[in-house]
Amino acid sequence: MRALRSALATAAVLAVVVSGCAGGGSNTNGAMAAVAADPALTADPATTSVELSVPQANATPPFDAPHDVQVPVGWNASVWARIANARYEVWTPAGDLLVSQPNDGTVSLLSPGSDPSAVPQQRVLLAGLTQPQGLAFDTWHGQRVLYVIESDRLDRYPWSAAGPGTRTTVVDHLPDLEPGGDDVHRLKSIVVGPDHTLYLPLPSSTNAGPADQQMNPPRGTVATVDPDTGKLRIFARGIRNGEGLAFAPDGSLWVAVNNRDNIAYPFHRAYGGQPDAFGKVITGYVTDHPPEEVARLTPGRDLGWPTCNPDPDVDPGVAGTALDETDPPYTPDAQNNPDGKVRSCTGLTPIERGIPAHSAPLGLHFLPAGTLGTDRGEGAVLALHGSWNAQPPRAPAVVWMPWDATGKTLGAPQTILGGFQDAKGDRWGRPVDNVIGPDGALYVSDDNSGAIYRLTPKTK
Repeated sequence: MRALRSALATAAVLAVVVSGCAGGGSNTNGAMAAVAADPALTADPATTSVELSVPQANATPPFDAPHDVQVPVGWNASVWARIANARYEVWTPAGDLLVSQPNDGTVSLLSPGSDPSAVPQQRVLLAGLTQPQGLAFDTWHGQRVLYVIESDRLDRYPWSAAGPGTRTTVVDHLPDLEPGGDDVHRLKSIVVGPDHTLYLPLPSSTNAGPADQQMNPPRGTVATVDPDTGKLRIFARGIRNGEGLAFAPDGSLWVAVNNRDNIAYPFHRAYGGQPDAFGKVITGYVTDHPPEEVARLTPGRDLGWPTCNPDPDVDPGVAGTALDETDPPYTPDAQNNPDGKVRSCTGLTPIERGIPAHSAPLGLHFLPAGTLGTDRGEGAVLALHGSWNAQPPRAPAVVWMPWDATGKTLGAPQTILGGFQDAKGDRWGRPVDNVIGPDGALYVSDDNSGAIYRLTPKTK
């Protein structure tokens, strides 16, 4: 079945590559080449290159020069606002956009005017915070509240027409800086469940260090928090850095995970010119392994990190084999679980959807049918920040994954916003989050260019 799916996927990718080579003449930024570079990342079936619209007030670098972006046919894209280090977003009950800025320790408020396409007014709403990122509104004991998660604490602010009131700390001393960490992940997100339970990731302090699992609380996990007591419980494990959290149409919790880097080759066979490549870090293997993860979380589920890695190879360990990112099986990690001697990986449930390795998924949101045009059903949008260690570099993008209501899973990702990277791998932008506004447009944050993009579907 995996081989059959892979053959079909390969044929589809070849079609995308051919059409990209034939139809990208006006694309000066190499958007089609970037989209077609990832075997499991296809363009939207009807995607085109358009020039990014930039109001004069926002035309400072990198937007002092024209940029083409890849969007579905009939869509428009503009630089709606400029805001440094823009990360996660949430709309207020009054229709203003809150944007977190971790490097500045602030949360800013952007206020649209009567024309939602016009450049908004903006001001700093909260300041003096420690690496704030995740934002969420909810009702707590009849009071509208805003949750803000910093790198070391989770706070709640009563919310009124005047804005946030005095903060209350819900959870303090969250895992943050770790002196022994080699790849510390400080930033966190938050999502609120139907019963008002709070869900948040406790990202790893290392690339692939087993000691994270022995910390108190253990890192490389997703936790729940009782909003009344602040009691924290571990909900799921083996999740290296799951900053993308969202609830699907069926009420299940999903996570998008940044998986490990610089993976060692896990088989005793020839690879990359070495007769026995086991345990060697080889660029050609690292580029496609392991895939990033998009998975359904249930209480106690384990996604394997750092001992078991999802493996997209149709022929495991064979150079040049086709890749199948649909529910890839696990392979023992050569560094932490050589030959499966530490732990068996066969008992782990395969992840539901792989994303090309090192894509760095961040903001994840499920949308109702018709939100992005009448031709789209239910699905999820996911921001891919792009790689730092893949060759060629994995391109930043925003992708759409259709929801399969029958199978209760997500389909293959399709690019709905691309073109941030040219054919040489140089970038001018990196998307982080994507939320639907009151006007029906999709608002995408970019911490690299310091911008909020406004994408207008063709029916809007």
